[in-house]
Amino acid sequence: MIRTETASLTYWDHGRAIKACDQISLAIRKDEFVGILGPSGSGKSSLLYLLSGLKDPTAGVVFYDEQPYAQRPPDERAAIRLNAFGFVFQQPFLIGFLTALENVMCANGSRHEHRARKLLESLGLQDKMNRLPSDLSGGEKQRVCIARALLHEPKVVFADEPTASLDHETGTQVVEMLVRNRNGALVMVTHDESMLTQADRVLRIHEGRLQESS
Repeated sequence: MIRTETASLTYWDHGRAIKACDQISLAIRKDEFVGILGPSGSGKSSLLYLLSGLKDPTAGVVFYDEQPYAQRPPDERAAIRLNAFGFVFQQPFLIGFLTALENVMCANGSRHEHRARKLLESLGLQDKMNRLPSDLSGGEKQRVCIARALLHEPKVVFADEPTASLDHETGTQVVEMLVRNRNGALVMVTHDESMLTQADRVLRIHEGRLQESS
């Protein structure tokens, strides 16, 4: 489904080249949970951005369905991110003046209201659907984000440190909800190995270099 061939991503900082990802080759299968583990600054989020097409490699190639992202027009790439991918980030990025239910539906329209309600119920938010983000706890906000990411039944869910701002118990619950409710692949980056006990594979990244650990 998604694969990279010697993909690298280089940033420039005051004239100095910083290689966030260094010649990474890997493949993500359509139904697996892949964990990417590494400390802050190791390149794990940059790798997630490459895999999802949010950033283009400065060297090498990233493929989705056997076609390089770089060969697709911008509107097609945007459509893939909207329709085939779901995203859960470390910060909720909820719209403050929309309710939990409205936040879930905001990208895909009212035609999905029934599914949005079912997802929020399955995530234990049946009594919080009409609450604004300011009235939700950190864990509840992240569950809203999970529902938003899963609403359109994406082929891949990308989760970028989704538990970093949560306590261990709440973080574990968030991961369990992601795993239980997904319909395709899950790619999650984290610095906390205990969040990856259900992963099919764990990849370790250090200074932009990747190594499979399990």
